[in-house]
Amino acid sequence: MALSRSARLTALATAVASSFLVAAAKPPTPGADGIGDTYFPRLGNGGYDARHYALDLAYDPATGRLDGRTTLTARATQNLSSFDLDLQRLEVARVEVNGRRAAFTRDGDELRVTPRGALAKNRTFTAAVTYGGTPEPLNGPIVFGSDYGWMKTDDGVFVACEPNAASTWFPSSDHPADKATYDIRIKAPRGLTGVSNGRLVSTYDKGGSTYTHWRESRPMATYLATATIGKFDVRTGKTPSGIPIYVATDPKLENGSAVDVYAVTAAATDYWSQVFGPYPFEETGAIVDDMPEAGFSLEVQSKPAYSAVRNESTIVHELAHQWFGDSVSVERWKDIWLNEGFATYAQWLWAEHQGTRSAHDSFRAAYDSRPADSPFWQIEVADPRRDTMFATAVYQRGAMTLQMLRERIGDPAFFRLLPAWTRLHRYGNANTAGFIRLAERVSGQQLDDLFQKWLFTTGKPAL
Repeated sequence: MALSRSARLTALATAVASSFLVAAAKPPTPGADGIGDTYFPRLGNGGYDARHYALDLAYDPATGRLDGRTTLTARATQNLSSFDLDLQRLEVARVEVNGRRAAFTRDGDELRVTPRGALAKNRTFTAAVTYGGTPEPLNGPIVFGSDYGWMKTDDGVFVACEPNAASTWFPSSDHPADKATYDIRIKAPRGLTGVSNGRLVSTYDKGGSTYTHWRESRPMATYLATATIGKFDVRTGKTPSGIPIYVATDPKLENGSAVDVYAVTAAATDYWSQVFGPYPFEETGAIVDDMPEAGFSLEVQSKPAYSAVRNESTIVHELAHQWFGDSVSVERWKDIWLNEGFATYAQWLWAEHQGTRSAHDSFRAAYDSRPADSPFWQIEVADPRRDTMFATAVYQRGAMTLQMLRERIGDPAFFRLLPAWTRLHRYGNANTAGFIRLAERVSGQQLDDLFQKWLFTTGKPAL
């Protein structure tokens, strides 16, 4: 078949244009093995944006073995020849990308996946990892010297993963800057309850197992995910304002408790919704487990996890994190005061709300109790360093900063600022510079000196 002259010219033009497109497109390259956080250089991953995790988990408390399949849905942010996932210690049996088997290698806590073909920028892809083993908790100086992550209990497991332990039990881009939605399905021995984030989709018994399916439809940082398993007494209902509530309590802890976790959770959720803006998630609640070795509580998204029955002040702290930490998450871990300073200040606001002590008096108590030569004042709150990122100063001096800000700009501006901040960064990430800019915009004042004095300078500030 012969082509006409015009057809030959059209074909030539098409070929030339195609060659220009190929030449202009960047060749596929490996995604980075970290998101760029100086505290955890290899946490999180480059080259893609995590959108959704589907976790299918089976746990046997008798042996401690976890078998899982994680399916990540992500969007490529560059042309990818390979990409990384974070996974600590567990063994990988199989990896598939877009339903086709993919090659993988391990380098420490990095799982590098090489699909059969390159992944084009801006295209959505899936990566499914089949894995198993015995998860081990992390430890060290970061979390008050305590173990954290996947922690075995007498009847199951207590899962609280801040800052870097989510990847001890599922492969992920394990950094709060890469948030995603979740479906979490848990298989446990019959009679045990698996509790996770969001709303309960279904639960049923089959054979010797109990199956639960939870769905978190709002973006969530990896460290806030949980799959806590054990014997729990569950109470559900709604807060006075109508927010669904789910509280799971280890029956060992119910007798003799000095605080009604359900009642305080309901009351604090509703009150913070008035102060901080609308509650950001579909359900509020609590997981109260018998895990005294943990020695801490965590603001698990939608259901804070308590390793024992904590006091009222701890509950209001963890619930404040649903706004400051969970909905508005740090961009980098050095900004952790945006979580802990705000949640600590919430404790002061709660005491003020209850009429027991003003936030100013709480500030003075914290300030006056520490002499100028105390190591407390040597932490730079805006960049406390990794091993001291949860130092008391991050909490207390962070809260002091907010009280000084309140007294500088006045209550009307301050209480406009808090919901403006949670609205501006709802389900996203933020940093200290952004908060300073917003505070100056809302107040109409220049505030560099205040933040320099309280966040960026060591030593005890003069009042």
